[in-house]
Amino acid sequence: MLGPILEGERVRLEPPRPEYFPVYQRWFADMEVTRYLLYRFPFTTKWEEEWLEQVSRDPHQVMWAIVLKHNGRLIGNAALEHVDWRNRRAESGIVIGEKDEWGKGYAGETMRLRTRYAFRELGLETVTTRVVIANAASRRGLERAGYRQAGVLRHHYFVDGRWHDAWVGEILKDEWEASQETTR
Repeated sequence: MLGPILEGERVRLEPPRPEYFPVYQRWFADMEVTRYLLYRFPFTTKWEEEWLEQVSRDPHQVMWAIVLKHNGRLIGNAALEHVDWRNRRAESGIVIGEKDEWGKGYAGETMRLRTRYAFRELGLETVTTRVVIANAASRRGLERAGYRQAGVLRHHYFVDGRWHDAWVGEILKDEWEASQETTR
């Protein structure tokens, strides 16, 4: 499914569009951007067209483009994937493809919007994620968004010619709801 528009303070999550394909191609051709991602290869326009069509039909994932509100610039994508409707859980993922926007808090804001949508709109109970432990910035953003360590998967990712462990994080609906009450 393509996600609905979600408005944050500085970012807007919206459905990905075909006009974003050239930007996606640039990101996925950049080894620094894809360093910790599952997909590390540039995509063709045909592949992206098929991907967008497949995502729009898939009831087990929700996909968003991340756009800056002040100028409309596309900076990344976020998703809820492998949605298990019976057990009310999903896995989350994010990429900030514009390197000059790294470290500005946009990923954290996106994570909070995505998590609120997962719990309040989809009625999920748990959202999990996996991050290469060496990707400390992503892990910190998830922790600030309320995710807690659920475990470590040893030698889970092969990056830069060596094995890395994966940090497994999760957030439960009741924990998230409690954190929302304390921030009001």
